Amino acid sequence: MIVAGANVLVSGANRGLGAALVEALLARGAATVYAAARDPRGLEHPDSRVVPLRLDVTELATVRAAAERADDVDLVINNAGVGGAGSLLTADPERARAEMETNFWGPVAVTRAFAPVLARRGGGALVTVLSALSWAAMPAAGSYSATKAAAWSFTNTARAELRDQGVQVVGVHLGFMDTDMVAHLDVPKIAAPEVAQAVLDGVESGAEEVLADAPSRGLKEALAGPPQGLELAGR
Repeated sequence: MIVAGANVLVSGANRGLGAALVEALLARGAATVYAAARDPRGLEHPDSRVVPLRLDVTELATVRAAAERADDVDLVINNAGVGGAGSLLTADPERARAEMETNFWGPVAVTRAFAPVLARRGGGALVTVLSALSWAAMPAAGSYSATKAAAWSFTNTARAELRDQGVQVVGVHLGFMDTDMVAHLDVPKIAAPEVAQAVLDGVESGAEEVLADAPSRGLKEALAGPPQGLELAGR
């Protein structure tokens, strides 16, 4: 699909990749950008095409309300996410459950709510921001990896289920990105605007998967090898 002239919803639009996606969409000529976040205060934008929208992906009432308000969307980008719960063996299991609520059940809820909207609009596209950690074995981020692996599986099944109604379902994978979530890590990071451009390039080219950087491409290749090839601990 072509972004110019499209109506787009971006969850988690208040910072990081979400904010970068809003700017990239405006630059490509989107007609309307619904900038969605748990607290939309502060999402006011000098460009009148930006419409702040309350959307907490863990609260079904706000998801349904967002789908009713943004009932003209052609492109939905599942970007909202959280991290930091840690190891599934040693960390607080309640934090891990909360992480799963946002990173897995959040995209499920948004996809369920907006799939009928996209169908009425003739198809469009639905993007879910995943992670190279969908495939990696990194104990310190075991909970986050599990949530993204689950979201990857859901993305693949949603693609198969929505293909007949003409929806392009795109999964986005990347390694560490230069945002607040990983600001404490001294590792190479890709810039959020670069990822935003890769996402929209993928949408416009008809891609079903976007591997935004070298780490994501390397881990995707490693899936065909032994499990030890996916271990990142100590690297």
